[in-house]
Amino acid sequence: MADSEFIFIQNYDPLNNVLLSTFLSALPVLVLLYLLAIHPHKDKNTGKTILGIYAPYAAIAAAITAFLVALFMCRMPASSAVMAFVYGVLYGIFSIGWIVFGAIFLYNTTVITGKFEILRDSIAGLTPDRRLQSLLIAFSFGAFIEGACGFGTPVAVAGAIMCGLGFRPLTAAVICLIANTAPVAWGAVGTPIITLAGTSEIPAELLSKMAGHQLPFFSVIIPIWLVATLVFMDKGKFADVIEVLPGCIVCGLSFAITQFTMAEMGNVMLVDIGAGIVSLVVTTLFFRVWQPKHIMGHEDFDAANIPKHSMGEIVMSWMPWVFLAVAVGIWGWQPAKTFLGGLFSPAIEFPYLHNLTSYDTPLVTEHAPLAARWVFNFFSLAGTGILVAAILSGLIILRLSPAQWGEALKMTLNRMKVPITVICTVLGLGYLTRYAGTDVILGIAFTRTGVMYPFFAAMLGWLGVFLTGSDSACNAMFGHLQRVTAELLHLNPVLIVATNSTGGVMGKMIDPQSIIVASITCYKDKDEGMAAIGPIFRAVVGHSVVLAALMGILVMLEAYVFTGLQVHLPEAAAFVTSLLPM
Repeated sequence: MADSEFIFIQNYDPLNNVLLSTFLSALPVLVLLYLLAIHPHKDKNTGKTILGIYAPYAAIAAAITAFLVALFMCRMPASSAVMAFVYGVLYGIFSIGWIVFGAIFLYNTTVITGKFEILRDSIAGLTPDRRLQSLLIAFSFGAFIEGACGFGTPVAVAGAIMCGLGFRPLTAAVICLIANTAPVAWGAVGTPIITLAGTSEIPAELLSKMAGHQLPFFSVIIPIWLVATLVFMDKGKFADVIEVLPGCIVCGLSFAITQFTMAEMGNVMLVDIGAGIVSLVVTTLFFRVWQPKHIMGHEDFDAANIPKHSMGEIVMSWMPWVFLAVAVGIWGWQPAKTFLGGLFSPAIEFPYLHNLTSYDTPLVTEHAPLAARWVFNFFSLAGTGILVAAILSGLIILRLSPAQWGEALKMTLNRMKVPITVICTVLGLGYLTRYAGTDVILGIAFTRTGVMYPFFAAMLGWLGVFLTGSDSACNAMFGHLQRVTAELLHLNPVLIVATNSTGGVMGKMIDPQSIIVASITCYKDKDEGMAAIGPIFRAVVGHSVVLAALMGILVMLEAYVFTGLQVHLPEAAAFVTSLLPM
C-alpha cells in the first residue's frame, strides 16, 4: 500500500526534540498518576486532607490530555483520535468489564444463598491463618485462573474470595495484585508468549523456554513477598514472616519447578494451568501436616469456633467455583474458542481508523497499517464463560429463586455502575496513545541506553504493560522493537525479546485496569472502591518498581555473566535492515 493512502503516519519525534516529545507523550500518564495518587484535596465529610481525587475525574482528565497531545503534538486527525478512543471503550466493556461482571455476579449468588460462608469455613478449616490463606487463594488458585483466562479474572475472583474470608479490602487488593505477576507471561493459555512470537518472528517455544529461565526465580520469591506485605500492612513483625517460611517455600517452589519444567519442554499454553494445579494440591497437602505455631487469624472471624459442615455441604459450596474453573478452562482452550467464535462474530471496521494509521521506522522497516477491526465474538469472550458458570451453578447447585436472581443482578449492576466508566475511559486512553504513537515514543526512549539495554529491556516491558494493561498488548507493541534493538546492540534476541514479557509482568500490578478491577471486587461499596484506587496504587507501585528492577538485574546477569542461561536461535540470521538511532 502506498504511503499516500495513509491518512496518518506516526512520527516518533514530532517536535524535533527528543526530550520534549518524550515528556509530552508521557503527560497523559503523569496526569493520571498525579490525580489518582498525589493530588491533595479535602474530604467533604471529614475535612481531612487526602491524596488522590475521585477516579472517574482523574481518568477523564487524563483522557482529555491524551486527546490534546494526539491532536496538537502528533497531528493525528480528530476523527481517528475519536475512533481510537471508542475502540478502547468497547474493548473495556466487553473484555475487562464483562469478566468482572461475571465474576462478581457469581460471587453474589453464593453470598445470597449462604454457600460462600460454607466455602469460607472450609478454607479456614485447611488453615485459619490468613498468611497461608493468601498463598492458597491469591497465588496458587490465582495462577490457575490466570493461566486459563487472564485479563483481570484472577484478581477479581481471588479478591472476592479473600474479602469474604475477612481480609481487609485494601490488603486483599494489594495481595492479589502482587500475586498476579509471575504467572502472567503464560496467562490466558499462553496468549502473551504467542503474541510475542508473532511480532518478533521468534518461535514461541524458544521464548517460552527463555521466560522459564527467568520467572521461576520470582515464582519462589513472590509467595514470601506477598506474605511479608500482608504482615507489614497488618502491623506485624518480621518474625511473623519467618514463621510461615516453610509454607511459602513449598507453595512457591512447587509452582516454580512445574513452571520451569513445562517451559523447558517448550510448552506455551499449559504452563500456568499445570503449575497452578500442582502448587494448589501440594500446598494444601503440606498444610494438612504442618501449621505455624502462632495463628494469625482474622479479627472478625473466630477460627476457633468454625461451624461444622458435612462433606456434602462443603462440596456443594465449592461447586460454583469448580464450574468457574472448568468454564475458564474450556473458554481458554483454542478449539473451543474457535468453535464458539464461529457461532456469532460480527466484525466492525472502525471508520477513519482501520488501516488508516501506520507505524513508522524504526519500529518497523516499512510503513505498516494498524488494523482497527473489532470482532464481537460474544460467545467466545472469557466473561461469557464466567457468566455461563454463574448461571449453571445458580440453576443446578444453588437453585436460586426468581427473587434471588433479581437480587444478585441488582447487587452486581449497582456495584459496576461507576467502575465501568473508569474502565472504559482508561482503555480508551490506552488505545488512543497506541494509535497516536505516543507509547512508541516512550518505548524508543528506553532503547538509547547502550550496554545497559538488557536492564532497560525489562523496564520497557514494564512500561508497556502499565500503559496497555496487558502483557499481550505490550508484546504486540514492542516485540519487534526489542528484537531490532537486540540485533543492533549484538545481544541475544531471544533473551531480550522474552524479557519484554517477563519484565512486563511486573507492571501488571500497577496498570489502571488491574487496580480498578481490584477496587471493584474488594470493596462492596462502589464509592469506597473508587476512593480506594489511589491508596491501592500507592501501596503497590513500590513493589512493582523494585520487582521490575530485580528482573532487569537478572537479565543483565544472564546477558553478561551467566550466559549459559540464555536460549539461542538455531541459526543466526541478519534481521535488521535499517539502523535504529542510538
